[in-house]
Amino acid sequence: MNRWGEKRYHSLDYDLKQIYHEKVYKITLNGGMTCPNRDGTVGTGGCIFCSASGSGDFAGPKTLSISEQIARGKQELNGKRPVHSYIAYFQAFTNTYAPLSRLEQLFTEAVQDEDVKILSVATRPDCLGDDVLELLGRLNRIKPVWIELGLQTIHADTAKFIRRGYELPVFEKAVKDLRALGITVIVHTILFLPGETKEMMMETLDYLNHMDIQGIKLQLLHILKDTDLAEVYEAHPFPVPDMDEYIRFLGTCISHLNPQITIHRLTGDGPGSLLTAPLWTSNKRTVLNTLHRYLKEQDIWQGKEYYG
Repeated sequence: MNRWGEKRYHSLDYDLKQIYHEKVYKITLNGGMTCPNRDGTVGTGGCIFCSASGSGDFAGPKTLSISEQIARGKQELNGKRPVHSYIAYFQAFTNTYAPLSRLEQLFTEAVQDEDVKILSVATRPDCLGDDVLELLGRLNRIKPVWIELGLQTIHADTAKFIRRGYELPVFEKAVKDLRALGITVIVHTILFLPGETKEMMMETLDYLNHMDIQGIKLQLLHILKDTDLAEVYEAHPFPVPDMDEYIRFLGTCISHLNPQITIHRLTGDGPGSLLTAPLWTSNKRTVLNTLHRYLKEQDIWQGKEYYG
């Protein structure tokens, strides 16, 4: 069995401690952008599960500058524990969807903070033009740049249902272009999307096992108030897993996941004021503790069933 500190999987926390010799904390930022899936370029409603804040429910207020958001984030984190190293995480909406001059201003402001070790940018694979790639490549020579791509699923029918708005070859090109620049690629997936079987979810995982990606987020589907998904759920309730089912399936995912891929997320924690279902996910610590116990009891570790 591979060992990643105390965990049975290749965690982000383990990687960061190996590199920086201390815990590195994420500050979630809001660059004040929108999304081509909202402004009419690709669509107008956004992805079906996305909240009004563009999945940036924990991001800083966009009325503050990036430096001010970072300063506020530092203050909040240092109020709980001494912290020295940070990831500047642009999360809300699509964070490469703005004029190049604006992107350069925002990202440069973040990396200039001496305590920021990594620039992390969540975006869509169809928003990575040559000019944006050139900028990201330049920044990656100053400090490490991570790009998080929202794939969610490889299945075309599900992608259409969630209104993802791009085809799989667009994702594949984005990964290839980013890796040519030496940029770390993290892929966001959603488990238990309506209509997806466990076999379909494992097909997405197997596909990613053979892509040149460095990180993955396994996000349980959250149904948030005031989203189109919440309306669907209210009108035609679809099954959502209880914690036991989800833990067991995570065990399967972890055992089949390429051990070289770093796991950045295993559940997710939607804001309590918006979460409609599943409500048990609001206690993230309990979920993770239960998972760790289950992996040990079942003697599961990342890559146990991965054969390349």
